[in-house]
Amino acid sequence: VQLQASGGGLVQAGGSLKLSCAASGRTFSRYDVGWFRQAPGKEREFVVSISRTGGSTYYADPVKGRFTISRDIAKNTVYLQMNSLETEDTAVYYCAADNRPPGGWSRYGYGVEYWGKGTQVTVSS
Repeated sequence: VQLQASGGGLVQAGGSLKLSCAASGRTFSRYDVGWFRQAPGKEREFVVSISRTGGSTYYADPVKGRFTISRDIAKNTVYLQMNSLETEDTAVYYCAADNRPPGGWSRYGYGVEYWGKGTQVTVSS
């Protein structure tokens, strides 16, 4: 599975962005998908995940109520809608694919099977 994240950019605090994670390969629907982010000087950390069917999601506390993950199985794409962005959300965002139950992703992404290249999100004050 090859993953490509896109949709990042520069936005003011309080604004919104929508990230996409496009996958190649017919087996993408067999994988759960997670988003991680890495801020400057910090470790990569878990943000949110969605199950292979799209029926289950799991959010890290800092983004609950502001971010929404969704999945279009027909398009082999996972989306991350980010609202009410804060300067603390500034990071490179990565999508990942693996077989993990909701809540089963390592906080730092250890052992994840597939990673995509990241997309930069910068939130200005």
